[in-house]
Amino acid sequence: MLNPLAVASADDEIETIRAFNRFYTNRIGVLDRAFMHTPYTLTEARVIYELAARGTSTATHLTDELSLDPAYLSRMLKAFTTAGLVDSIRDPDDGRGRLLSLTENGRAVAADLAHRSRERIATMLAPLAEAQRHDLTAAMQSIHALLSDEANSPIVIRPHRIGDMGMIIAAQSKAYAEAYGWNGEYEALVSEICATFLRNFDPAREQCWIAERDGRLLGSIFLVKATEETAKLRLLHVDNAARGQGLGTRLFDECISFARRAGYRRLELWTNDILVAARRIYIAAGFTLEKEEPHHSFGKDLVGQTWVLDLTLPGVQAV
Repeated sequence: MLNPLAVASADDEIETIRAFNRFYTNRIGVLDRAFMHTPYTLTEARVIYELAARGTSTATHLTDELSLDPAYLSRMLKAFTTAGLVDSIRDPDDGRGRLLSLTENGRAVAADLAHRSRERIATMLAPLAEAQRHDLTAAMQSIHALLSDEANSPIVIRPHRIGDMGMIIAAQSKAYAEAYGWNGEYEALVSEICATFLRNFDPAREQCWIAERDGRLLGSIFLVKATEETAKLRLLHVDNAARGQGLGTRLFDECISFARRAGYRRLELWTNDILVAARRIYIAAGFTLEKEEPHHSFGKDLVGQTWVLDLTLPGVQAV
């Protein structure tokens, strides 16, 4: 039997998305017959954009890429050809097909459409503060990641390699600035941790793990040597696009397993009490709070916490 509360919740989600769709399509003028005050509809502008971006294409590709009716696209391309915007030549790989491309006039139209689009978006963003713009773009990135085909691709966890530290510094600095208003002091701290890790890297006793999907950084974690018996867990981070998928727990599992294999007896981490989601992972893994104290860092008054895990206790397992 269906749970009435679950049904109501699903209905609320659907109506929220429908309301957003109505708001956003109206906000960006999707329904306007003259898209951005040009003679073209949104669909026509998308076809022009695809041809500009790809250089050459086929009608079959455009039909598949834009989910268009073939007959409708054929009429559109014929009108574009008559207007001198599109040209076609025989496809050397398919004698029955034609390769489509924009003419010089077509490329000028594409450039004008791109300019108008950027101006419209800039006007929409102008009233927003910098932090609000960051929130908006981050939310759009999350929507894109969750609803795209990429969301079905597996998340891979691998050791670090050249170039990863720059991505980690950028991702974490931006994430904490946007979520908690932390200033450049935090970026400096992350940079120092990454630089020290690279200078002193001992692969037998230290490691950094990168979580990625289709080459996009989604998370990271470090294990570094403190003493012969104690290791420190540092810079656990999971991107908003990967939250709720157990990635933080997977990264923790890698870290704890490695620490035990490397012969450490104790694992420590330092965090702040406002990082609630991460703290749940620590507790689930068996960490206990050893001490906490207030401090002023990253432009904020915070409460720092030190959590520890005794790896010698019976029953202590990776997450």
